[in-house]
Amino acid sequence: MPDETFCAMRQSIIDGAPDTASDLAQQAVAEGIEPLDAITNGFVPGMHAVGEQFGQGKMFLPDMMASAEAMRAAMAVLDPEMKKLGTERPMAGVVVLGTTKGDIHEIGKILVGTLLSAHGFRVHDLGVDVAGEKFAVKARELNADIVGVSALLTTTMRNQRGVVEALVKAGLRPQVKVMVGGAPVTRQWAEEIGADGYAKDAMSAVALARSLMEQKHQSVAEPA
Repeated sequence: MPDETFCAMRQSIIDGAPDTASDLAQQAVAEGIEPLDAITNGFVPGMHAVGEQFGQGKMFLPDMMASAEAMRAAMAVLDPEMKKLGTERPMAGVVVLGTTKGDIHEIGKILVGTLLSAHGFRVHDLGVDVAGEKFAVKARELNADIVGVSALLTTTMRNQRGVVEALVKAGLRPQVKVMVGGAPVTRQWAEEIGADGYAKDAMSAVALARSLMEQKHQSVAEPA
């Protein structure tokens, strides 16, 4: 019964149970459930539910981390299966993520990366303490659509501006959207440094990334 399996998959993410998520993913493969269906109808709805509960203050950061771990465990089983079948998910876009220079916080960034991956983005995480030039080099190398820059300290937040400047200097700014986030970051700050958007948490980062991709597609579709 796929419906029951999908419900169990969703629940394994909400419960933050990596072993269960992995077992259910393997079971789906054994039962001939399409890996893409398992992701789209089973596991991703679980991450949606987690994001909503987190936003309402019913779940907290450790819960969200556990759910992200469960999502990764399921994807570790299903990604290779999709490659085997040649049914990789339509890619939503390429994102380069990193925590800005001088800052070593990464929990929020890891969550954003996991959620973006779950929603079909190809994510390259540069890690922490990343200089603006490094973002620019990787964005060029991967032909990235979006660069996401996290900062958790007011002292390192100003280095987000350096990332925008490095992308401008590299001539990449027209095609690369920039989104910023982190505890001290505000929408006003994002506007001030010339970023394209600000996300207050991991779920809103997914919504923002989708909307930035829509803007990109529209600008490409519009005649010059």
